Amino acid sequence: MKFVKLLLAPFVLLYGLIISLRNLFFDKSVFKSEKVNAKVISIGNINVGGSGKTPLVIYVTNLLKNSGYKVGVLSRGYGRKSSGYKLVSNGDEILTSVEECGDEIYHTALECKVAAAVSENRVKGAKRLIEDTGINSIVLDDAFQHRWIDRDIDIVIIDQSFVNTKSFFTHNLLPLGDLREGFESLIRADSIILNRKFLEKEEIKSEIKDHFEGKKIFTSYYKAISFVDAVKKIEYDLDDFKGQESLVVSGIANPKSFLNVLSKVHVNTQNKMIFRDHKNYTLKEVQQIRKQFYTTNSHSVVTTEKDAVKLSRFKREFDDIEIFYLKINLCMDDEESFKQYLINKLKNAS
Repeated sequence: MKFVKLLLAPFVLLYGLIISLRNLFFDKSVFKSEKVNAKVISIGNINVGGSGKTPLVIYVTNLLKNSGYKVGVLSRGYGRKSSGYKLVSNGDEILTSVEECGDEIYHTALECKVAAAVSENRVKGAKRLIEDTGINSIVLDDAFQHRWIDRDIDIVIIDQSFVNTKSFFTHNLLPLGDLREGFESLIRADSIILNRKFLEKEEIKSEIKDHFEGKKIFTSYYKAISFVDAVKKIEYDLDDFKGQESLVVSGIANPKSFLNVLSKVHVNTQNKMIFRDHKNYTLKEVQQIRKQFYTTNSHSVVTTEKDAVKLSRFKREFDDIEIFYLKINLCMDDEESFKQYLINKLKNAS
């Protein structure tokens, strides 16, 4: 992988030039952001990989819902087998399949029970979602780079480990590094959330901290809640899986973090199958999982919540295998402060 990145290194200059010109055109109003008839909260990041966007979208959406807002979620629908606008949920029921909308928005709609849609064009998608469901606020998933739609709050979430682990192959622009935009682009953000996931809070390196100047900074972490039967939706205490010989299946951006938390709750992670991020499971992979399950004499399959959504389609193939997902919540170190910040920003938005 690193060798491929080195081969593509000359394209970094071209990519950087395109990003810089595009941002300049927006800053100078050559390209114009369009307002829609709702409060808009953008959740995004500046690097590829798992920073915690989806858990934060769920957190913010539930916070707004519980504060009395009629909120919906709009996503591009990464990895879906469709195009254009699709209404995923009207707030009462799911109206499409995970294949048609993508795993992240499907999971979000199930978790939050709010209106949700996918659309490559966020402006058109937002207008349709408002028209279809009558919402008064929209949480945009992964929209920091999508500047065509105007937003009232721009929140960027960054993995604490990514910030503090500088290397030639991380803190460079794509395709050499993992940055979609340089740290200097954080000047556009209203607030920054440093997500430490399951780690302890660390001091941010000074050269990076300079880019946070003048921004409202919050810190977040992940908390393992329970194991949930993917079919029956019955929750089990974390201790119920202590020392259990399970087959771990993962198709997310950062499986290391998932494996680490399983180890912390004393689930044996020796038997595992790691697939690429946003994996769309087919019968071929299901058969591979079945074979590995019986070969390793595993008690159950343990997976992520996003993967469980897609694996649950194969109920017949897994009728003799129990699948559980680890329920994880994103939490704020200072929840009340973040809530006040968010609500006040929306109230004062024009």
